[in-house]
Amino acid sequence: MTRLPIVQIDAFADRAFTGNPAAVMPLDTWLADEVLQSIAAENNLSETAFLVKDASGATDYELRWFTPAAEVALCGHATLASGHFLLAADPALNRVTFQTRQAGVLAVERAGTGYDLALPAWAPHPKPMPEIVAALGLDPATESLWYEAGYALVVARDAAQVRALVPDQAALARCGKLVAIVTAAGDDTDVISRVFTPYYDIPEDPVTGSAHAVMTPYWAGRLGRDSFTAYQASARGGHVGCRLEGDRVVLSGQCVTVLEGVFLI
Repeated sequence: MTRLPIVQIDAFADRAFTGNPAAVMPLDTWLADEVLQSIAAENNLSETAFLVKDASGATDYELRWFTPAAEVALCGHATLASGHFLLAADPALNRVTFQTRQAGVLAVERAGTGYDLALPAWAPHPKPMPEIVAALGLDPATESLWYEAGYALVVARDAAQVRALVPDQAALARCGKLVAIVTAAGDDTDVISRVFTPYYDIPEDPVTGSAHAVMTPYWAGRLGRDSFTAYQASARGGHVGCRLEGDRVVLSGQCVTVLEGVFLI
């Protein structure tokens, strides 16, 4: 029997039971993909992050993310959680870098009482998406944009419409491999959003870092400034600071470790 360390961390959270929970599992070497997928399914969290030290020395760690149903190209909250796990273990360390398979090199560094997470800036482009807009229960004329990694950005009328949204999850699932983001100008923050990902067995994601990598270029242009505050209005909820720096999006947030244990396989 193999014993694997596991921690569960609430990311983009200043207290337990808020933000988005992620499992973080450091490994000595990579396990078979089907084993990684089975572990993520067993954890049944929106993401499980797996870490292996980068033997090449180009970065500190290799990083992969799995939902209960599939590996994903980019996960912000589980990257933030991974950074928190490593930086909390070594107070002398201020920054950690990750080599990923589809999103390039990512970094997490200390920033005040929390962390800054650097992600690629994924600027979406306008695209009609009538099936997705209809599945979200919005007017056909609603503004919609697309980023080719499978992100649909739909701009609602106001914060109240975002909060009241009840999408047709089955219809969204039929739209395929998709992260559906609904956003609007916020009420107590600059921007509000909700994110739906039924393809990945996550009807509504609590707080989605990668969605903010798509939203930040859009809202920076619309607001006319490179930094703003954001709130993802899921049942758990989470605040995200957003900053556009050239071809990078820097997200700020806090993390809380809620579980430490051993996974047996």
